[in-house]
Amino acid sequence: MTLYEFEGYIQSIYLVEYPHGLLLLDGACRADVPVIIDFITTKLNRPASDLKLVVSTHMHPDHAGAATKLKQLTGCKIAAGAQVKQWYSGLDGILMYLTDMLLAHWVAGRKNKKKQSLWYPRKLQPDYYLTNGQILPGFDDWQTVTTHGHTDRDISLYHQQSDKIYVADLVVIVKGQYTSPFPVFHPNRYKESLQNVCDLNVNTVILAHGGERQISKQQWQTLIDNAPNKPATHWRSVKKKLAKALT
Repeated sequence: MTLYEFEGYIQSIYLVEYPHGLLLLDGACRADVPVIIDFITTKLNRPASDLKLVVSTHMHPDHAGAATKLKQLTGCKIAAGAQVKQWYSGLDGILMYLTDMLLAHWVAGRKNKKKQSLWYPRKLQPDYYLTNGQILPGFDDWQTVTTHGHTDRDISLYHQQSDKIYVADLVVIVKGQYTSPFPVFHPNRYKESLQNVCDLNVNTVILAHGGERQISKQQWQTLIDNAPNKPATHWRSVKKKLAKALT
């Protein structure tokens, strides 16, 4: 396999090439659709229909935003972590969806990116629901690793032959330091996810925001030690700011 990394709207895009087809390791942003299609047709000189599978590691705008449109354009299948209900379901889900969209636009502004539409379906309809240890359909050298915590459905993708794992937003980099993402809805599960990836002892960790990295055991332990003990969510952040403003 050949793994390509190229710049997306607010995150890195990772596309894996095989003779039999292409695998997109995450669902990217809605604004990334033409970028991905152009890379396939121009850089790789392959038809867009060679994109066979798009994995959405979780439902945030930069991880699920392009999936549905890419399926419409290329006929690819979509895979996502197994869960009973949609992430953005109900009134709370709608409000969270709008908030996440605003956050994505804010990040784009910080990166001096031209404003683009990021709207995508609030409800994803995957062709495959992935559980821990499951092999990716059509790409049997990749294995699903459940890494809940950031949301209730996050997954990572492990490639044993190259000793690499794509962890999406399990780890982010702030001011040059590895740290937890925002939000963290399930702190206990998040710490377990960090420990599980640490225990794999892989050579290379691939971040959605930060490229390929080598994270030491000590750095993993620091991440675990500093991970939130209580949920760090949109609503809790708003309540904390309101309380501070009223005191």
